[in-house]
Amino acid sequence: MSHLFCFGFGFTARRLAAKYKVAGWSISATARSEDKCAALKAEGINCQVFDGTAPLTDLTALEKTTHILLSAPPGEAGDPVFNLHRDDLAALPNLQWVGYLSATSVYGDTKGAPVDENAALRATTVRGLRRIESEEDWLNCVSTIGLPVHVFRLAGIYGPGRSAIDQLRAGRARRIIKEGHLFSRIHVDDIVSVLDASIKRVWPGSIYNVCDDEAAMSSTVVEYAAELLGVEPPPAIPFDDADLSDMARSFYADNRRINNQLIKSALGVKLAYPNYQVGLQAILAETAD
Repeated sequence: MSHLFCFGFGFTARRLAAKYKVAGWSISATARSEDKCAALKAEGINCQVFDGTAPLTDLTALEKTTHILLSAPPGEAGDPVFNLHRDDLAALPNLQWVGYLSATSVYGDTKGAPVDENAALRATTVRGLRRIESEEDWLNCVSTIGLPVHVFRLAGIYGPGRSAIDQLRAGRARRIIKEGHLFSRIHVDDIVSVLDASIKRVWPGSIYNVCDDEAAMSSTVVEYAAELLGVEPPPAIPFDDADLSDMARSFYADNRRINNQLIKSALGVKLAYPNYQVGLQAILAETAD
């Protein structure tokens, strides 16, 4: 039986697990607290606490694993799963696929120029630099210990419950204007399609950019979401005047467009939501009263 083990169970992992649970797969996951694990167990998902500071206490579920999704982010000490369980993963008898969820922040700032998977990694943010180190660690495992690792560099993730429409409805949307600054994004269900296609076409060592076809300013996306909802967009805030956290400000440090052709040519993926307009329209239809 196919068995998916998710280190970390966030937005993307939950969506992928739901797809495979319906298909009859066994699902295991980690969460950072006992309360979160209890909630997952109530959904029929085997769960253990893993906060990156200590290894799993019970490897029984891991030993039955055929597919692993790595979505726990690296910290100051590096990638927690790599540090604590690399050798355990190498010893798994039935492991067929390992997917590491990275980020397009590894490319750094290109002043809006496009980048594909062969571009130099020039991250300057702490998060981007940590991602580069984590990618290198996992990709080295392909040749050194035979792990079937695949790297997915994700753009900004959105979907039902996590979109400009949801932010507007909750009164949390901000329309920050930084002219010419482009963000790439990807609907969570298109990420699932890419991961599923990779699982069916195992090529260890592969790296894929995962984004839609249209980079856009964040303010433009907010304006379009407001138009769909029939409401006035939030007031425009010049970037230099915006009161942003260090993390939020770091997202504006880099300006780039991500080339996504490889997921189409190598994996045969056809995006269900090729741009934010189609994605937001679908979210509105799905969440309409």
